[in-house]
Amino acid sequence: MLKNLITEKRNNRTMNLDEMSAEEFLRIMNDEDEKVAKAVRERIPIIAKAVESIITSFKNGGRLIYVGAGTSGRIGLLDAVESPPTFGTHPEQIIGLIAGGEKAFVKAVEGAEDRVDFAEKDLKSINLNRNDIVVGISASGRTPYVEGALYYANRIGASTIAISCNINSKIGKIADTAIEVDCGPEVLTGSTRLKAGTAQKLICNMLSTASMIGMGKTFGNLMVDLRPTNTKLEERAKIIIMQATSCDYATAEKYLKLAENRPKSAIVMLLAGASFEEANRMLAEADGFISRAIKFKKTCKQ
Repeated sequence: MLKNLITEKRNNRTMNLDEMSAEEFLRIMNDEDEKVAKAVRERIPIIAKAVESIITSFKNGGRLIYVGAGTSGRIGLLDAVESPPTFGTHPEQIIGLIAGGEKAFVKAVEGAEDRVDFAEKDLKSINLNRNDIVVGISASGRTPYVEGALYYANRIGASTIAISCNINSKIGKIADTAIEVDCGPEVLTGSTRLKAGTAQKLICNMLSTASMIGMGKTFGNLMVDLRPTNTKLEERAKIIIMQATSCDYATAEKYLKLAENRPKSAIVMLLAGASFEEANRMLAEADGFISRAIKFKKTCKQ
């Protein structure tokens, strides 16, 4: 029953919410938000297991597919659309599906989340296969659309992960890996765009960022595979090259052009004294990791 879920219970600290001053309420809200990161921290071993599954999927040519409804669906979509500019991924490598389609991102499509069959249809439309991994996101842990997605993914042999804010959730029992975070009742009863939404965003941040690190998309803490598709990102790419190689601005600008706007290739060119073609070959042989490519170059010289 919905009323038995922690995400639907009333928060004892805000029973007289309508009588509080704005500052009084905001302090309580901030206190409650502080609990979210701690609750997520308790699930790090399980999140790490999920990251390993995602990396395995990527290495097998699979995709990461977020599935959700309402706030949960929007969080998945947000993580998906930010990946290409941040990590240089192909737009189809990380996908977000939301109940009701993309139009539901800006306007609720009533009833879509209750349709189990919609999820299977949506996954078939992107040709889900056994190398893919499906992440079902649902604060309640019982959204039919998400259940349907996980059932279908299991049926065809794809890996599955469930993210929910209730322990022993329905979707957690369906998925291969269950990430279940208890953030306690919301300050506004049942408004899961608040603490539950924050928890889901934190977890998605962890899944995508950690898996991209595992795929060689960083050098130290620099996002060397970003796509400089606008002026701000072009400047950021030059700064990254400067930070990675200790070169000056003019050199970074020169090598970014020589590397056809690929910061990672430019960095290897500078650090290894390689041509653009050599740098790309070195990176391919090192599975995309700059540190491995450079280390391999030094070993060969010795």
